[in-house]
Amino acid sequence: MSGPVERAAWVAIDWGTSNLRLWRMGATGEVLGEARSGLGMGVLKPGEFEPVLCDLIANDLPESGRLTVIACGMVGARQGWQEARYVAVPAPPPGITQALKVETRDPRLSVHILPGMSQAAPADVMRGEETQIAGFLSAEPGFDGVLCLPGTHCKWAHISAGEVVSFRTFMTGEIFALLSGHSVLRHSVAASGFDAETFAAAVSHVMSRPQALAGDLFSIRAETLLDGLGAVQARSRLSGLLIGAELAAARPYWLGQEIVILGEGGLAAAYRTALEAQGADARRVDAARLTLAGLTAAWRALAGAVE
Repeated sequence: MSGPVERAAWVAIDWGTSNLRLWRMGATGEVLGEARSGLGMGVLKPGEFEPVLCDLIANDLPESGRLTVIACGMVGARQGWQEARYVAVPAPPPGITQALKVETRDPRLSVHILPGMSQAAPADVMRGEETQIAGFLSAEPGFDGVLCLPGTHCKWAHISAGEVVSFRTFMTGEIFALLSGHSVLRHSVAASGFDAETFAAAVSHVMSRPQALAGDLFSIRAETLLDGLGAVQARSRLSGLLIGAELAAARPYWLGQEIVILGEGGLAAAYRTALEAQGADARRVDAARLTLAGLTAAWRALAGAVE
């Protein structure tokens, strides 16, 4: 027979556009439990965030006092719960001193939303990735190089002296989804699968001729019709062309730099393969644990300030 569930000392949340991930945390930074929900920023109105949060942490809310909640991601966007304004680069990843203190209806809540980061020229923004960067730097404070954060919108961030010096976002993942699902290429591209040789050849090809990308994309469809190009090969070529074009544009970031890819899935592996084909060595670290590490660093700073 199990005993009573230990109440969380504080709560960490990565609240994105489509989903949220919540960690119930102990007083020494240990994870007591996790929860996930499909109630992301994209389906909630500003007044709906607090009820969703209260439902998820109902058993942790104290009878007296306040439960600290530290959140990052799109929850702090203009369309989110409350807007946590960006911190401009160059700057360290924003911490608890820059966090927005949310005015809540429930007096048992003390909610802090970490802001994202912005760049004036070229114009760019991030929300959520800065907390992963903070988590990475909490383990490697002396890192000097470039972080690659693959995803729907891939980020390249130049890090030096504990600061995000500059960064660049590429819509590669979203373009892949649009082309593979909503363009003429949907008739050629498989829903899954990966051909490493085809991918590498496409990366190499587009790196040497990035200006021909639009034509090379249509050739995928033509080769399907004329030469029987397989659906998995077509998918791999599309991925290779798009990631290769991104690497060509991002070359000033990664060329000659120490590169760390924040991610452990197939997409992160594809970026590493593409970089290594260009003679650029890159290592990978698990991004999921880095988000929690960044939120924990903010909580420790808050706890230290209170003490």
